[in-house]
Amino acid sequence: MDLTRLSLRTRVFLFFAALAVGNLVALVAGLWFGFTRIGDPQILNAMVIGGAVAGFVILGLIVWVWFLFDENVAKPIERLSGLLRARTTAEIEGEMDEDIARYLGDLAPAAASVTRHLSETRNALTEAVQRETTRLAQEKERLEALLSDVPVGVLLCTSDHQLAFYNGQAVELLGSAHAPGLDRRVFDYLNQPPIAHAYDRLLATEDPDAASDLLCSTKADGRVLAARMRLLSEGEDHHLATRPGYVLTLRDVSGDMASHAQREQLMDELFDRIRRPAAALQSLIGVLTADDGPAPGPERDRVREAANSEAIHLSAAIHEFFERHEANRADWWPLAMIRASDLGQAVAARVEAEGGKILPVAAALMLRCEGFEMVALLAGLVRNLKGRHDFRLEITEDGPGALIALEWEGAPVPITELESWLDQPLDVGLEDVTGHRVLTTHAAEIWPEKLSETRARLCLPLREARHVTKRPKPVPRAVVYDFDLLGRERVAEIADTPLADLTYVVFDTETTGLLPTEGDEIVQIAAVRIVNGRRIDTEVFDTLVDPKRPIPPGSTEVHGISNAMVQGAPDIAEVGRNFHKFAEGAVLIAHNAPFDMEFLHRKESVIGERFEHPILDTVLLSAVVFGQSETHTLDALTHRLGITIPEEARHTAIGDTVATADAFLKMMPALQARGLTTFGDLVAELRKHGRLIKDLND
Repeated sequence: MDLTRLSLRTRVFLFFAALAVGNLVALVAGLWFGFTRIGDPQILNAMVIGGAVAGFVILGLIVWVWFLFDENVAKPIERLSGLLRARTTAEIEGEMDEDIARYLGDLAPAAASVTRHLSETRNALTEAVQRETTRLAQEKERLEALLSDVPVGVLLCTSDHQLAFYNGQAVELLGSAHAPGLDRRVFDYLNQPPIAHAYDRLLATEDPDAASDLLCSTKADGRVLAARMRLLSEGEDHHLATRPGYVLTLRDVSGDMASHAQREQLMDELFDRIRRPAAALQSLIGVLTADDGPAPGPERDRVREAANSEAIHLSAAIHEFFERHEANRADWWPLAMIRASDLGQAVAARVEAEGGKILPVAAALMLRCEGFEMVALLAGLVRNLKGRHDFRLEITEDGPGALIALEWEGAPVPITELESWLDQPLDVGLEDVTGHRVLTTHAAEIWPEKLSETRARLCLPLREARHVTKRPKPVPRAVVYDFDLLGRERVAEIADTPLADLTYVVFDTETTGLLPTEGDEIVQIAAVRIVNGRRIDTEVFDTLVDPKRPIPPGSTEVHGISNAMVQGAPDIAEVGRNFHKFAEGAVLIAHNAPFDMEFLHRKESVIGERFEHPILDTVLLSAVVFGQSETHTLDALTHRLGITIPEEARHTAIGDTVATADAFLKMMPALQARGLTTFGDLVAELRKHGRLIKDLND
């Protein structure tokens, strides 16, 4: 029988019933045992009567005790549990009657305290939710205002190119007679090929931080827009299906392109008018000042040398100016760095889609070019190379740049025919984008070459390329904001400033040893900022420092920093100035702060700055919160606070810094609960623990 399914009162009744039965059985057994030992039949009646009286008395006592227990324990517990459950689930307000469980000691007051605290917590939670809802609504309005003032158009599109967001600038840039609408295809407003190609290329890179720059045009008025596409990562969209959506930022470059074209035309005309006269002038002066010219003399020699020198300088200056102009042709347009292999695969895919075939062979290079236009140009050249076969696209390193070579089996291409191909519009959705236009954008040229009797190629050099290396740590794209700072009042005296209103910089150093007085130096400094009670993940200072002395092997075993790692790192003078700027206007926090500050104070003359910041030490803070008898190492403190330091991050400056910052944030409520709400209150309390560690706020 499962007694747990019975009510409390039933189980209590069964307990007393079993107690009564047990007592009666014990009584009968005792009397029977005594009768058998005495063996006198004359006392049987007396023993039966005595046993019956005793049995009724025992039974009556047990029933009486059960009744009292039922009335004053079982029933009150059931009523109390019902009241607790009701107040927990039905949100009943008002005080609970403690008299219903007056015989249960402190249980009734404790239950009343729990329900009162629950009610207060529920009310506080409701108020907090309302405040947060209001705050989020205000932040939403502010963010919407900020997005509406962003000077570029922003479109957020799904994986099937449906609009999920757009701002006011995008409406103006798209220029449609009808405003764009949510869940409408972006291709209703922008030409499809550049966008679709950029999207497919980003998917192929499988790099969540990759972005693609492209040119596109509006369908309404053919306006040329510069665009940048970035895929949404899984963390930015929890509703991703098989493919992610993307963000498209738009900027009108029609005016830039027109003015650039005019500027290019003017510069070309300038060079054309000046270069030839300058060359002719130089030749003429050479003739006039030749030895078989007018009668020689000192004056003629001086004039000849001066004129010849000026002509040479003029010609050299014009030639240098022309080369600089050619080198800067591509700088007006923000060309992206793309992988040579991606470019080759994209050309192969475009050619195969048109029924052709080409073999891409690419070195491990990153090319600075506009990928979509370059693919359109190369695919267009293959399309025009009719009658040729066995195409091969090879991309190789060529000095500081790269050489794109389009090879084939067949007759070479005459210059005149190649020029006519370059004058044709490319299939990019823009009529004025020709092969010549693409070459001008990239400050490049193209020429034919004959490799053998049966094989030829076209050569197209790019000015800038670099080897593919391990991708650097991506720049954080998160928007960092805290609108509560807008309404904060600044307090002149830091001692009167609430702890929650202060800005903190938590830092840690790694050194060559523990004795700065004997020449030990800093090898790493890391720091994070705490603003408005939260650690800002994107505001981090972390750098190695060249100590200008060997790092002992014992120290390397602790923090993992070797002599090879600090070679080429900045010295303490540069790092110290940068750290001082990072910590400007903030309270410094460190674990065992006197150790770290000793190294910084000794280098103030080299750094050129004084570290006179207010300072908090988490060792002292731990003593205030947990008492001086506790262990106050960083490991012990983080263990008490439930903070885990990954093993690989322990004894690294950034790992210990983050752990110290999180420990401080977790101790902050405990400090405030003790009435230490301002910086001055906290410093006064910390000085009581001076025998534990020195306070630096003197």
